[in-house]
Amino acid sequence: MTEKSPEMDTPRTPSSETNQTKNGFLALVSRLCFDEKLPIRFMYKTVPEHLNDTGWRMFTGYETPEFLEDEVTNLIPVELEKMCTIDPSLTDLVQFNAGTVWERAPEADGWERVYDYKIPTSSVDVSITNDVDQYGDPH
Repeated sequence: MTEKSPEMDTPRTPSSETNQTKNGFLALVSRLCFDEKLPIRFMYKTVPEHLNDTGWRMFTGYETPEFLEDEVTNLIPVELEKMCTIDPSLTDLVQFNAGTVWERAPEADGWERVYDYKIPTSSVDVSITNDVDQYGDPH
């Protein structure tokens, strides 16, 4: 059993605000929420990718791996406040920090915290070399 850090288990407060948690107002939301009128049933918070990003990613649970591969088409930036208006059960949950994962089963009334899901991270290809000839003559 892994130990849970207190920061991850408690909602943010004004005194616990960090660069990781402030400024953003957008969440990336599955297109299925709007096209198919399906409720959010799975969501997680990653470290925000830019100043307007809250880090929240929201899904219906019906997304296929192929659907998720095309993020630009299938994940829509939506104001977090709008999502909380559409589904008020999100309001308390979105106060948590990065690393938080929530899900609710179709027959369940409430949300359950998930501790065994590995949040996807953006992969960046970095090549490190000491070979100056690889870069050519700068003059």
